[in-house]
Amino acid sequence: MTFSDYLFLFGGMGLVTYLPRALPLLYLAHKQLPQWLIDWLSLIPVAVLSALLAPSLFADVTDAADRSFSLGKPEFIVAIPTLIFALKTLSLGGTVLVGMFLYWLANFFY
Repeated sequence: MTFSDYLFLFGGMGLVTYLPRALPLLYLAHKQLPQWLIDWLSLIPVAVLSALLAPSLFADVTDAADRSFSLGKPEFIVAIPTLIFALKTLSLGGTVLVGMFLYWLANFFY
């Protein structure tokens, strides 16, 4: 591939990445959304985070084909006091530090 082919490829990838994000933003910038839609959209980050965290917290994978539900994993045990700390303090940095420290401590016991 020549330099111009790479330039065209990178430009195309940037355009394909940018347009799906920019077009709705430009279209909806001056429109008033209904309250039910705003409420529904506010649930998306929580749903995505839950979908990302749940398998690592609850699924015990010993083999690629063998998955089992486990509440005794160190990740799940550490997540409980970390969640309590997060709800009490509402501090993102503190929550990350507490979670990392508790996970480090859990590695000594498991």
